[in-house]
Amino acid sequence: MALSHDVSHESSTTTTESHDADALADSWPQSESSKDMSVAVLEIINIDQSQLQHDDDHVITTTTTSSFEELLERNLEGFGLVMFFQVILIGLAGFFDSQQAFISIYADAIPTWHCTNNGSTTCNSKHSDICKLHASEWAWDEIPSKTIISEWGLQCSTALLRGLPASSHFAGTILGMFVLASIADSWLGRKKMLLYSCLTMSVTGIMTILSNNIWIYSSLRFVTGFCRATIGSSVIILLSEVVGKQWRGRVGNLLFFFFMVGMLFLPTIAYMNRRASWRHIYIYVYAPPLVYCLVLYLFATESPRWLFVQGRVEEAIEVIKKISPIKDNKKIHMNLNSLNEYKRHETSRSVNIFWAIKIIFSKKWSRRRMLTLMVVSFGIGLVFYGVTLGIGNLDFNIYLSGIFNGLLDIPVVFLSYFLIEKCTRKTSLLILCLAGGMFSIMIAVVGQKLKMMQITLSLASFLCADTAFNLILVFSVELFPTCVRNFAASMARQAITFGAVLGALLNSFGGRIHIYHMACLDLLLFLVDFSYLSCQRLEAYHYVIQWINKREKRILFTVKNVKCVISLIYFVTWTI
Repeated sequence: MALSHDVSHESSTTTTESHDADALADSWPQSESSKDMSVAVLEIINIDQSQLQHDDDHVITTTTTSSFEELLERNLEGFGLVMFFQVILIGLAGFFDSQQAFISIYADAIPTWHCTNNGSTTCNSKHSDICKLHASEWAWDEIPSKTIISEWGLQCSTALLRGLPASSHFAGTILGMFVLASIADSWLGRKKMLLYSCLTMSVTGIMTILSNNIWIYSSLRFVTGFCRATIGSSVIILLSEVVGKQWRGRVGNLLFFFFMVGMLFLPTIAYMNRRASWRHIYIYVYAPPLVYCLVLYLFATESPRWLFVQGRVEEAIEVIKKISPIKDNKKIHMNLNSLNEYKRHETSRSVNIFWAIKIIFSKKWSRRRMLTLMVVSFGIGLVFYGVTLGIGNLDFNIYLSGIFNGLLDIPVVFLSYFLIEKCTRKTSLLILCLAGGMFSIMIAVVGQKLKMMQITLSLASFLCADTAFNLILVFSVELFPTCVRNFAASMARQAITFGAVLGALLNSFGGRIHIYHMACLDLLLFLVDFSYLSCQRLEAYHYVIQWINKREKRILFTVKNVKCVISLIYFVTWTI
């Protein structure tokens, strides 16, 4: 698929224009909730069609694209055993990816300690400042190598230094998403990108155990973050491109299921190694992906949609034959004559890694859509990772808190499935962001005195942010066509990771957790202003722009009212 299509200026009849509109709309991802737009698409034909023209070197004809989409939908209907194996194999990468961001909760934590002289009046493990005590007055409860803080004596270091490894990991992820995202769209492909990301992540993660100071450790965490940057986006895109449209939302939810299982396993691994060095946790987390990479290399298939966009039509058709639920290959309709002509479009685009960036940011409508998606993703990432990484600041058992967060993902998976299937993306995201922001306010108001209430509110905020996290990933895939889909999804995840970096830094301030939640609120108010700018539907933008303008007037009025209510709540809580 392409971001723009070649529409002839010579076509002047209503029949021809309607045909072009249908073909263009079919070439973009659509949702079941948007079927009522078919009439609107046909009515809004008088838009200047010169906007749809593009450089001949990067053109995919509407007829060919539509033909291939029809071929895919005919032959990927249903859900066979081979397709089931493919989605399970691909989705399993989410299990390993979920553990990368949160391993710092256990490896970088400040361990518990005790006073060596019980009769001392100056030492109290609950109230004394460890940095003001003599080294002979206290000792760690476990071995000194339990975490990097105790092993390298960082307990009295600045908050920024203690939070450096986690921030370095997220910074590496941000850079990796920007550098690697367009490569997966241009010439490397979905499968190879996922394979190389998992492999290099595993190798650099194992190398981290060789660190002997905070600087080497942070550098390796940066490299690990760079390597695993595109795992999440590659998984959800590959899942959505090996099945028919009616299965996209359902298999996309599979990534969130494996993400949940990974989050449950991580505190279990950490608890089993609670009396061992932090290096044991790294071995248990980073060694299994090596085996997974071998299985992925042998049995996973490439995305047929991406192969088609690259002009590798025969390979795309072979993949379809392999994964199609139709057992009799003779019944698979392969219109080779109409598809082989597409091979002439395999141009320099396939080797230009910055082609996707140029396409998205050169068009006003796609640039606006991309920037809006990134702004919303940033706010979601700030709350999601901020609450999760802030477990240690809540003065609660970090292993139980991690398990609670993982268990909370169980209803999140079902809630995400319901919202994906039954509700519109934008409305769901707006409600979840507002609810998460209000829970964050309440955490700041409650304070440290009511610990169980604070834990409950943190889990509620996490529930909203986690569900929004799932929805924004699915939304990012649906908003853009195949040729730029990986880059667009990676940019959304990059914005989420920006929020994670800020959340990690804010959480490093420890007890001043209200600073973080007030920052979340300010950001969410900003998001309310911009959320109405997101595209309302998944059809070709140019054909529904008039319908969007009518909707935006009503949405803007509602958003302003909601913002007034939230601003009032913010003023009252700040006064308190």
